[in-house]
Amino acid sequence: MTTHAEPAGESPVAKEFPEGLPIGDTWVEAPATEDVRFPYDGTLVARAPIGDTALARHALDAALAVRERVGRLPSHVRRTALLATHEALASRRADFERLLVLENGKPLVDCRVEVDRTLLTLLTAAEEVARLHGETVPLDLLPSGEGLLGFWTRKPIGVVVGIAGFNYPLLLAAHKIAPALAAGCPIIAKPAPQTPLATLWLVHLLREALRAGGAPQAAVQLVTGGPEVGVALTTDRRIGAVSFTGSAAVGHQIARDAAPTKVLLELGSNAALVVAADADLDAAADAVVRGGYYASGQACISVQRVIVVDSVRKEFVARLTERVAQVAVGDPRDPQTRVSALIDKRSTERVRAWLAEAVEAGASLVAGGSVTDGVIEPAVLLDVDRALAVWDEEVFGPVVAVRSVPDLETAFDLVNDSRYGLHASVYTSALDTAFAALDRLEVGGVVVNEVPGFRSDVMPYGGVKDSGAGREGPRFAIEELTVTRMAVIRPTTKKP
Repeated sequence: MTTHAEPAGESPVAKEFPEGLPIGDTWVEAPATEDVRFPYDGTLVARAPIGDTALARHALDAALAVRERVGRLPSHVRRTALLATHEALASRRADFERLLVLENGKPLVDCRVEVDRTLLTLLTAAEEVARLHGETVPLDLLPSGEGLLGFWTRKPIGVVVGIAGFNYPLLLAAHKIAPALAAGCPIIAKPAPQTPLATLWLVHLLREALRAGGAPQAAVQLVTGGPEVGVALTTDRRIGAVSFTGSAAVGHQIARDAAPTKVLLELGSNAALVVAADADLDAAADAVVRGGYYASGQACISVQRVIVVDSVRKEFVARLTERVAQVAVGDPRDPQTRVSALIDKRSTERVRAWLAEAVEAGASLVAGGSVTDGVIEPAVLLDVDRALAVWDEEVFGPVVAVRSVPDLETAFDLVNDSRYGLHASVYTSALDTAFAALDRLEVGGVVVNEVPGFRSDVMPYGGVKDSGAGREGPRFAIEELTVTRMAVIRPTTKKP
């Protein structure tokens, strides 16, 4: 089903923040600009400032200059800045949603969820400021510790570099910026080149909140640019940590280049959903549609691999294909749209090529796969060979691949037969199956009777294997961005 909406009109980004890039305590003129275009029809959204390695070094110097001051900011200042940003974003949420649709091309329904989650991230990070503490420990477990006082505290790790992907530009930036500020770390954000606008606006709101509280605006900076800018930021030995969200290949390269600096990686996946023989098949089919095609499939934990026990395969596939045919495809500005254009034509051509490769190798394309007005119709493949890209790699498009297996043990083995391990889910009515999945599946998160893309921003989020290292979510990211400092004190009594 194809949907349409009215022309874009003037971008809401116009005049919302100063020109240039927010570096130091001011906005610095960028050496170049680049067009940001609406992925759906190619119309101009805005001209974004493009930085270079010189501005990256400028931002690093500015962050280092305020490192101690930011680390000593009172808790109430950091908390108030995050709460003020939450309030400012909430008051303009409709404008942020529209801007996200235009620069990212993601359906409006998904952009609304992104703003909701960004607001929760800011609020939760503000609350976690009050929980950033250590604890006392008993040192007299050995006789040598008698009379000693022991405790530990948490200290900021230092300057943080946060690099985000294009698919959720506002939320991913908030996942890095909000915990860094809560922990007392200056942060330099680098958004994806395709989607800098919403992040620029968020950074502007944060800097205004910091300025109002008497804190240095250089606590939060942003530099745009290509890979050379990222290299300049991540390989500087003066920084404390790098937090990256993106592809496994780029994440691994950053980890190698940045060593021994701490690196937090939230990388790709090919999330699996297992359908057990005792599953509610209607609920499972709904989940594959809901979890496989949201954000047009451009989500690291969208359903990609569907593993069905043989005894229910026929019934499940019938339910799935019936539902896929009802997915609304078209203009992302239409509230009814669920699948729209991918971020660029290169991504569209790659997904089409992977589909064609699978069909040529013997897979059956039982739904979708054609391209209408630049949008890939939601696709369902059956019996995909495990050696093919649509099964082994991360599609990042509206494609799900279905295979059947004789039993649950084989299903769990097939889930684990992947270099990725971010999220997976299982549909079942048996409690023992749910706990077996929790025990057996080699992933960072197991979800029972819900989509693997279910992600709470108050839970620890991250993967294993090639899906990354470290955990996000404000509470857990704050712990990642602080270091413990041990204290041992022997009280003395001055003799008269």
